[in-house]
Amino acid sequence: MSDYSLTYPDGVLPLPEVASTVGEAGINIGPLLKTTGHVTLDHGFMNTASCTSAITYIDGEAGILRYRGYPIEQLAQQSSFLETSYLLIYGALPSSEQLDAFKRDIRMHTMLHEDLRRFFDGFPRDAHPMAVLSSAVSALSTFYQDSLDPFDQRQVEISTIRLLAKVPTIAAYAHKKAVGQPFMYPDNSLGFIDNFLRMTFGVPAEPYEVNPVLSKALNQLLLLHADHEQNCSTSTVRLVGSSHANLFASVSAGINALFGPLHGGANQAVMEMLQNIHAQGGGVNTFIRQVKDRQDGVKLMGFGHRV
Repeated sequence: MSDYSLTYPDGVLPLPEVASTVGEAGINIGPLLKTTGHVTLDHGFMNTASCTSAITYIDGEAGILRYRGYPIEQLAQQSSFLETSYLLIYGALPSSEQLDAFKRDIRMHTMLHEDLRRFFDGFPRDAHPMAVLSSAVSALSTFYQDSLDPFDQRQVEISTIRLLAKVPTIAAYAHKKAVGQPFMYPDNSLGFIDNFLRMTFGVPAEPYEVNPVLSKALNQLLLLHADHEQNCSTSTVRLVGSSHANLFASVSAGINALFGPLHGGANQAVMEMLQNIHAQGGGVNTFIRQVKDRQDGVKLMGFGHRV
């Protein structure tokens, strides 16, 4: 007998509890419509879990973020973005041999097809980088028609590798387009993070020296943002993927969801806030004091928004 039930005019519907590994347990309402002729109404899906998952657990109020059971603090101190990506994809941390093979596979796919590189010529210089990114990722499906079957595990895997390898190149080219500088081809003698920094900020006229502080900071940033449970963009990828769309199309849709100001757009608001603090010259302490004093127009961005 279930611990939960729903009483309705024609009887009682048992509601089995779905145990969780951590966090809130669930209640299975699958038979509700068939049995009672009614559905639930849950604005914003604040009380609804759309799937079962063993990938990520997040509790913002308690400051908890775990990937495959590993605390984010441990991964941030001891892991790298690519090693953590392997953990999220395959469910376990790689051996040194597995990690080397994973990195090697990514290095093989960092370049863009020359026709796709010319794709950027069609965008205006002031195009938002998220719009450019989603368009280019969607276009990947036209260049890699050998890996579009979502039911072929090997095709999904190679598409995943291609996305990991090519998205940094696409993002760097979007920036280069905006600033009017020539595109930099990937340099696979560099690591994943350093290669992206060079493509983004380097120029062909002189060697690019990677700042180790920036490299470490970006690695930490990507690692911390690698997965945040069933958020807006993740749910969008799953929704589009449920139509049997290919991985490139699904991820492109997720990027557009991330484009929204209530989701990934919050990161843009944080950057604009930091630029304003620097431009005003008052420093962080002055800004925080203004926030606490609730001065008009002064907001601390990046805290409290839904992920």
